[in-house]
Amino acid sequence: MSSNTEIQWKGYAVHDTKLWDQFKVTDFKPKGMEDKDIDIKIEYCGVCGSDIHTITGGWGEVRLPLISGHEITGHVVRVGPKVTEFKVGDRVGLGLVSTIHIYSLGNTDTSIQAHKSALAMIVNDARTGQRTSGYATAIRANELFVFRIPDALPLEQAAPMLCAGITTYSPLRTNGAGPGKSVGVIGIGGLGHYALQFAKAMKSDKVVAFSHSENKKADALALGATDFVNTGAKNWVEEWTDTLDIILVERIELTNVSQHIPLSDIFATLKVHGRCIMLALPDGALPPIQPFSLIASGVLLGGSHIGSKAEIVEMLDLAAKEGVKSYIEMLPMKEVGKAVQGMKAGKG
Repeated sequence: MSSNTEIQWKGYAVHDTKLWDQFKVTDFKPKGMEDKDIDIKIEYCGVCGSDIHTITGGWGEVRLPLISGHEITGHVVRVGPKVTEFKVGDRVGLGLVSTIHIYSLGNTDTSIQAHKSALAMIVNDARTGQRTSGYATAIRANELFVFRIPDALPLEQAAPMLCAGITTYSPLRTNGAGPGKSVGVIGIGGLGHYALQFAKAMKSDKVVAFSHSENKKADALALGATDFVNTGAKNWVEEWTDTLDIILVERIELTNVSQHIPLSDIFATLKVHGRCIMLALPDGALPPIQPFSLIASGVLLGGSHIGSKAEIVEMLDLAAKEGVKSYIEMLPMKEVGKAVQGMKAGKG
């Protein structure tokens, strides 16, 4: 390992979680260059909901100053002597997803405990800002953390897929979305717009978008939904009872406010042994669950947290092949404060 003390990069850092939208340009030195490391010139970085939870301290205390961001794309500018997968000039991406893959290498334990340990590593990285810091000029990482971006995908389109995209693709794949299956998506935001597109790209028979008003109906249908359900209308539960195999819940706010969708109504739309998968990670707890709403049809309530390296490579290839798109607003890095404000306000 070399110290690389001569290298200094810059990033936009939060210095106080109470001033979470006020970023200061901060110099930092990367970790020492190791044999299988690569340096990436960062060209684009998405703003993720988990960034907001982190920089505000919503998930707990963070080590400051903090350079956040983990939906990173750019070009390789340096490779270690034992790097085999990449060369200088390659179009690549880097995301939190890779931590689970790294933890699993050489480990046959695919149990919940293994994934808990991997998640603990991710949370620690988010708190320290050491592994994935995308609001910066560059990043250094082991090649196993890095993904090649297909030529057909613009780098700015691929960046949000490295977290938001895989967060929806992985549970769809794991829970059997595809021909013969009906998929529901609750919440048509940053995750939901990918969920609709990927469910369609995977050739699911029916893709149903749920929202509490008609405002997003046109968008949902354009994204690939075959049906749209206004949960503010009367009798929608009766009309959709026992119709869906899988439901992805993007926005937990829809279930923890009394005037929105109770979990029991969500479960009612599932077929026997249907699956409701929570994707949102709110600061607070889920609302209470009545046991009978689960056992009446033997439905399953589960969660999903990003995915493996193999899945993200597969997802990127599918996105390139089927034309899955990121609906994004482009801002210069110096306006990262504006970007996180918009995300927290629900504009992204």
